[in-house]
Amino acid sequence: MPPTDLPALPALELDVLDERLVPAEGFLRIARRRLVVRAGGRVASDTFVYDAVHRHALDAVVVLAHHVATGAPWVWLRSAVRPPVRFRDPARSPVARVDERPGIWELPAGLVEPGEETVEGLRRAACRELAEETGFTVEPGALVELGPSSLPAPAVIGERHFYFSVAVDPATRREPSLDGSALERFGVVVPVPLALALDLCRRGEVEDAKTELALRRFAEVVG
Repeated sequence: MPPTDLPALPALELDVLDERLVPAEGFLRIARRRLVVRAGGRVASDTFVYDAVHRHALDAVVVLAHHVATGAPWVWLRSAVRPPVRFRDPARSPVARVDERPGIWELPAGLVEPGEETVEGLRRAACRELAEETGFTVEPGALVELGPSSLPAPAVIGERHFYFSVAVDPATRREPSLDGSALERFGVVVPVPLALALDLCRRGEVEDAKTELALRRFAEVVG
């Protein structure tokens, strides 16, 4: 018979020999640690240095707002300016992007601020980000968990993404309040049929991994 689960992860431990935060002026810092891997209480590796991204607000919420039109589910996307995408070296890309402009299409998302690191806090954060980025105001109780959290870049940062969906009424949408940053100022908010959004993922026109994951989870829910 085929297996019904994965085997247990190896019983390994990471010992921290020393660590420090590398000074930085901007949003992110580097946590530099000297580590060894232990297996069964014995040293299983040479000492090595591992750099990871350190951020004041570590985790993020992702919110899929949806409504029904013409008998089918629609979802709300917004454009986002992402400087790291703009400044990728094209010579290092074996396949060109579909659109080389600095923006990408995403679901509304944002950081979980200190003081919001609870189950209730995640819902408050999701409501705030939805209002700031799309203009929809919802109550925390209206949010539906959309599967478990995910680790978007575990080799670089310990960030977790927490997913929610929520039904909205397009007639109630107002201008997004935004968060005051230049990156959000010129964003465009659009409703898209779910089937089209998934097709855009397949065609490489929606490149954001958390957005595709949430769209596919929602598609499983609505069938």
